[in-house]
Amino acid sequence: MCGIAGTYRLHKSEFKSENSIHSAISNLKHRGPDDHSNIRLETKGGVLDLGHTRLAIIDLSESGCQPMSAGNGRYTITFNGEIYNYKELREELVLAGYQFNTETDTEVLIHCWDFWGESCLRKLKGMFAFAIFDATNERLWLVKDAFGIKPLYYFMDNDELAFSSEIPALIKMLSKKPDYNMTSCYNYLVFGTYDQSEETFFEGIKKLQPGSMMSVDLSKDDIECNQRRWWNPSIEEDKNISFKQAVDRVREQFLENIHLHLRSDVPLGAALSGGIDSSSVVCSMRKLYPDMPIHTFSYIAKGSDVDEENWVDKVNKYVGAIPHKIEFTSDDLILDLDDLIETQGEPFSSTSIYAQYRVFKKVREEGITVSLDGQGADELLAGYNGYPISRFKSLVEKKEFKRLLQLMKSWKRNHQASTPKVIKYLRSALVSDNLRDLADRMGRKPSAEWINFGELESRNIDLNQKPNSFSTDGRERRLSETLRNALTHQSLQTLLRHGDRNSMRWSVESRVPFLTTEFAEYILQLPENYLLSDKGETKFVFREAMRGIVPDEILDRQDKIGFSTPENEIISGIKENLKESIEPLREMPFLDIKNLEKEVVAVMDHKKQSKLRLWNLFNLSRFISIAKENY
Repeated sequence: MCGIAGTYRLHKSEFKSENSIHSAISNLKHRGPDDHSNIRLETKGGVLDLGHTRLAIIDLSESGCQPMSAGNGRYTITFNGEIYNYKELREELVLAGYQFNTETDTEVLIHCWDFWGESCLRKLKGMFAFAIFDATNERLWLVKDAFGIKPLYYFMDNDELAFSSEIPALIKMLSKKPDYNMTSCYNYLVFGTYDQSEETFFEGIKKLQPGSMMSVDLSKDDIECNQRRWWNPSIEEDKNISFKQAVDRVREQFLENIHLHLRSDVPLGAALSGGIDSSSVVCSMRKLYPDMPIHTFSYIAKGSDVDEENWVDKVNKYVGAIPHKIEFTSDDLILDLDDLIETQGEPFSSTSIYAQYRVFKKVREEGITVSLDGQGADELLAGYNGYPISRFKSLVEKKEFKRLLQLMKSWKRNHQASTPKVIKYLRSALVSDNLRDLADRMGRKPSAEWINFGELESRNIDLNQKPNSFSTDGRERRLSETLRNALTHQSLQTLLRHGDRNSMRWSVESRVPFLTTEFAEYILQLPENYLLSDKGETKFVFREAMRGIVPDEILDRQDKIGFSTPENEIISGIKENLKESIEPLREMPFLDIKNLEKEVVAVMDHKKQSKLRLWNLFNLSRFISIAKENY
């Protein structure tokens, strides 16, 4: 796990800073404290600088340092991530005649690219973001893993290209600091959405999307790129898979994922919330390695309704783990808030991100470098509440109304939901594709006295929040379609960003064994009732697959808490800071500051109900201040 950075400038470019790559690398040292280096390469069109900071996980010797070259200097790579099946791939390459000088997965990746070309990406089991330069063809590729586990940001104009693992480092390489992205700031304040597209909170800085790659021809006088997806899984149902076959295959595949994700030359641990996902990771570690010391790390919210300590204790006792528990107060959050916001690089939505931040801090304090995490299981296996609207819609389109009625009753009972709520979900499922398209066009325009809508309209900013719509090719497979969307370009992206930044802040590699392409492709082809059962059970096939590995009382849980925090209590502890935070928001010309001040005071004094998101407001304000000072 590392930090990568790079910049390419045409010979005709007026900006010739020699120090920009060094500034970027210095900004990424928390991602890779073990080594840092850079290399300069000349092309017909310009100059390419590649930089790297290393967190040594596999082959701890100096031979694993990057940027790394191979193929008699034809290929040079700067790589962030881990290829878990590198040993198997190496064996194939040795048989094909390749020779190796290191024990690293980086060298394996370079030879994979040389031997199989772009098609090698389908063979990789891992998380990665890398830039690889082909000196023969003078072409640069930027590549991101299928789920976007590892970040890669870029900026490009006619004569300048820069990319990095994090935005602050990227800005260090630009000839001019970018403006704030008003659309992103507006959507965050009004709708609470972020990380849902390639856009960031800075104008012109974009995220390479999950499962995507970009190629750039460096032999020309202008910078041109070609971007496309290399992974887009099918959701076509395989009707020949019995439920028992699915259970057996899911168990086998998940244990194999855990086995691969435990490959490391440094100590490992696991984040444990007490829920099904993290408990399955920890219990599978014990299943595979009966004698391995297992360190678990858990946030405990003592005395609150989101306290998971009882469940955490059950799992730790079951596997004989070495537990580490983390608690904090709102005062702790206030002290760490600026560092947390700077760590995330962009605004975020919840104080639960701080719980994760503290967990990874504890991981590092205990001398653990690699931690396994249950992230992605909900989006892959129909967790949370089971995505009932999508499942209802599949049954409506199949005209299986008796089955739909049974599912509605069961889901209502399992999730202790009200009848009006279930009816509301049914109505959403009954909406036709044409009406949904109409809703997309109309959107949901907000109203607020503290927003200057004229300013937004003058900047051609779309005021509507578009609801998620279904596609024509996902008919009768709406749950699978929703899960694919969640995995590849919606909700999971925010969670992965939080996890990457929080773990790397403390130089910890966080691994997510649920997220492999082979596992996802298998799950997405299963009959939908294997995921959300006709009895309303979420993650149905996975629960059954873990029987005998995870205690039944954990598998039979229907609630979902995770690293939740008592948010209202925490926010109430920082209200005084809110009053002092309005001034930086003058950077946002679409905000009416006077009316915003009145709204904040009224909401804090409980004199007014409002859609104003206090946490988001405070977070954006501090982000602006920190960015102005440090970016």
